[in-house]
Amino acid sequence: MKHISGLFVLLFSSVCNADHLDVLVFDLQDGCTVPEYMAIVEDFNAWGEDYGYQAEVAVPLQSDDLSTLFWMGRSPNAEAFGKAWDSWRDAQSDSSSVPAKLQARFNECANPNSARRGYDVY
Repeated sequence: MKHISGLFVLLFSSVCNADHLDVLVFDLQDGCTVPEYMAIVEDFNAWGEDYGYQAEVAVPLQSDDLSTLFWMGRSPNAEAFGKAWDSWRDAQSDSSSVPAKLQARFNECANPNSARRGYDVY
């Protein structure tokens, strides 16, 4: 019976773990290309490693709107996302910080986000 209970606990705990998905909807400014934007994302992901936050960008191939891109950032859970967000936000007041420099690059390349959503992903 102990083995069955232990197995149940292990299986149940893995089902309850959920990643946090951070989805932003945006488009690029005129003159900024997807490869240029992805270079910024690559630098962002280097910063995000310490927080367990990594992003990828979905670029539409078949859609009624081929200019809208989707930022999909993934964290191990909402708590980790919150820590990354707090660090990112708090660093914006220091123009020499890595997050502030990255944000300036994002601002030069992309228009402001038109939507942002968060999801638990099981």
